[in-house]
Amino acid sequence: MATPNPDRSEPGRVQILVADDDAWIRGTIATVLERRGYRVDVVGDGLSALAMAGVRPPDLVITDVVMPVMNGWELVKALRAQPALADVPVILLTAMSSVEDRIRGFRLGADDYIIKPFRFEELDLRVARTLARTRALVPETQGHLHGVGLRGDLEQVGLAGLLALIEIERKSGRLTLHGGDGRCAHLLARDGRIIQAAIDGDDVAEDLDCVHRTLAWSAGEFEFVVCAVEGADRLQRSITHLLLEGAQRMDEARRMG
Repeated sequence: MATPNPDRSEPGRVQILVADDDAWIRGTIATVLERRGYRVDVVGDGLSALAMAGVRPPDLVITDVVMPVMNGWELVKALRAQPALADVPVILLTAMSSVEDRIRGFRLGADDYIIKPFRFEELDLRVARTLARTRALVPETQGHLHGVGLRGDLEQVGLAGLLALIEIERKSGRLTLHGGDGRCAHLLARDGRIIQAAIDGDDVAEDLDCVHRTLAWSAGEFEFVVCAVEGADRLQRSITHLLLEGAQRMDEARRMG
């Protein structure tokens, strides 16, 4: 496994690999990131990106999906298959915006998804957020949940990223969330799926609604305890589907508000 860069918060020490077959796009992205102080390598296809990552391991990969030789999906799969590169976060950059495309990317192990066309301010925020989330998982939880589990701050490790990690690791256990406003929620996971959820003091909200509500919690603490989990799967959805549904609900709420 690659040794994580402990200084990902310092742009000058962060290496980013950009893969896109459009020379203008990859050049523009590189210019924007270099102005922010990041070190950037650029390539025109997935196979070249994989080779470059082997020579100079990046702290983050930003890749287009539709590319010659090796596309972005194949690149993510190839990175995740190599122990030395398996933990490198990947942001997919694509004009394809269907839910199915997003699900495919997340299932392969992508960390984020940016739809073209996009504003470079959005790219800045996504890069910073992905690097911050990865840094928060180093060194204790980088890529894996071990032993009894883990605990931490929701401001450092967002719930969406934590749930994605549980899905990737196919973990079973109890996730307890203590919201910044004093609320407490309990999510049961079995084999990488959330099967039940409840919020203390709320006997009306169903399991699915409880998960969607907690996804909006941006402050508080979490604790995940690995254990055997019994009971019916009342949600009947993968975590990837839950995250996409939650994102759509929040987008709708913002548009209406």
